Amino acid sequence: MRSIFSLFVFFLILSGCNKSNEPDSKDLAVSAVMVAPPPPGASNSNRKDEDKSESSPEIPQKIIKQASLRFETDNLENTFNQIQKAVESNKARIINDSEGKDYSNAYRNIIVKVPSQNFDRFISDVSKGVSYFEVKNISAEDVTEQFIDLTSRLKTKKKLEERYLQILQKATKVSEILDIEKQISAIREEIEAKEGQLKYLESRVSESTITIEFYKTVAEKEGVKISYGSKLWTAVKSGFFSLSDFLISLISVWPFVIIFFVLAYFIRRRFKRRKKE
Repeated sequence: MRSIFSLFVFFLILSGCNKSNEPDSKDLAVSAVMVAPPPPGASNSNRKDEDKSESSPEIPQKIIKQASLRFETDNLENTFNQIQKAVESNKARIINDSEGKDYSNAYRNIIVKVPSQNFDRFISDVSKGVSYFEVKNISAEDVTEQFIDLTSRLKTKKKLEERYLQILQKATKVSEILDIEKQISAIREEIEAKEGQLKYLESRVSESTITIEFYKTVAEKEGVKISYGSKLWTAVKSGFFSLSDFLISLISVWPFVIIFFVLAYFIRRRFKRRKKE
C-alpha cells in the first residue's frame, strides 16, 4: 500500500516539473511578435523631412478688409475732429472728403485708408459717442489662394524666361534669335502683368478702405427764421430778374422782330387793297 502511494506522489512531482519547464502560451505569443528593424538611413531621412517641414516658411494669410459706416450726429465739426484724431493715432490717411446739404440733411462723406493692423482700433475710435449705426458693413475677403497662385505662376514664368535667355546665348542664326527674342518679350509682358497684380493685392491687403458718412438733420422750423416780408421781397427780385432776362432775350433777336413787323405790315396792306377792289 505504501509503495502504491509513493508511486502516485512520484508521478505528480514529475508532471509538475514538466509544466513548470514549458513556456507559457502568452509568453510565446509576445516573443513571436518582433518589431522589424528600421532600414538603414530611414531614421535620418525622416529627420531630414521633419527638419525641412519645420524650416519651410508658411505663407501668411492674405485678407482684404473693408468697412462702410453711416450714422447721425449732432455736430458735424466735432465728429470730423474725432475722425481726424483717429486718423492721426492709427497712422491712416484721408483720400477723399466731400460735404453737402439737401432738403433735410447736412452731410459729410470721408474715405480713409487705414493700415490693416489698425483696422479694428480705428473703427472703435470712430464709434465712440455714436448711439447707433444706420449702416455698418464690415467685410473680410481671403485672397491667400489667389496670392499663392499668382506667385507660383510668376516663378514659372521667370524660370521659363531664364531658359530662353540661355537658349538665346547659344543661338547662331538670325531667324532663331528673332524668334527667341519674340518669345522672351511675350513672357516679360506676362511677368510684369503678374507682378502688377501681386502689388495691387499687397496694397489692398496692407491698407484697408473705410467709408464714413455722417449727417445732421436740419429742422423744418429753420425755414420760419426767414420773415414773410423777406420772402415777398425775394419773390419781387426774382420776378424782376426774370423780366430783365426776357427783355434781353428779345433784344438779342431784334432783327427777326423787325422782319416780322415789316411782313405783317405789307400783308395787312395787301388785304386792304383787295377789299377795296
